[in-house]
Amino acid sequence: MASDEQQQPLVVDPFCYRQFQECDASANYAGTVFSTSISEFAKIANSRFDPNTLKDGYAPFCKHIFIKNDFTDARVNVLPITPENESLLRTRYESRNEKELPVLSRHFPRDAITTPLPVAKYLDLILYSREQIRKENAATGRDSDSDAPWGIISIKAQDVDFELPMQPITVMRNALGVEEGGSGISLNRANYMASHDYWKDHAVIL
Repeated sequence: MASDEQQQPLVVDPFCYRQFQECDASANYAGTVFSTSISEFAKIANSRFDPNTLKDGYAPFCKHIFIKNDFTDARVNVLPITPENESLLRTRYESRNEKELPVLSRHFPRDAITTPLPVAKYLDLILYSREQIRKENAATGRDSDSDAPWGIISIKAQDVDFELPMQPITVMRNALGVEEGGSGISLNRANYMASHDYWKDHAVIL
């Protein structure tokens, strides 16, 4: 592990590698994929990191930072569901890696969206603490090979500088034990209903 990486507060966690074109896993990832290299992305993220701007996530070990998207061409990937496009919705069972239980999700197929999507104004960097990453790695047999205090585990391209609600199925998955791909955090009904209120009228583009 490089000594200069150890001094950085942020590192892109291997779980997030699928969002970068340089990694083979990106070929099968339907979400946002960046042409920017992992090392360059981490360098920019660290240069803009301010611990005073960390926002609380769904659990004490989860935080968010929002940075301006002025260095990638990532586009928004969520659309409102309307009478005109609801027939385009598709469902499927999916898991984010071989350790997770597949869960049912719905989405708009990217090739069915004919209107150009705007470049996102912000990137939501979702962070897990090193302690939580080590806990989940121990349960799943992975190793992130880093001592950075925070790991970037997901990146969302969006037009607002605040957290969009987690999808209901992700809330439920997180309530599972780490052995099944969750984080072991009990389901919070108020948070779940807030998620439902948003996602009943929206869907991701995959």
